[in-house]
Amino acid sequence: MRGTFYAAPAPDESPFVKIGDICHPETIIGIIEAMHVYNTIPAGHYGVVSEVLASSGLPVAYGDPLVQLTRPPSLLSGG
Repeated sequence: MRGTFYAAPAPDESPFVKIGDICHPETIIGIIEAMHVYNTIPAGHYGVVSEVLASSGLPVAYGDPLVQLTRPPSLLSGG
């Protein structure tokens, strides 16, 4: 199923995440709207946002990557 990705909670607000932000599995990285239902999307992993891959307001499909997270050595070791 396709939906529309939104990087911010509203057009005049800051994006949920930007390059350099540290994410936890519960960090909201965006919203996907499908059939008038809005679903918040959590990062799902620990990491630092190295790239935002999806463009706000454009369609995405199930499985499309939305952001790229990198894991610095300090996060890999649990410290």
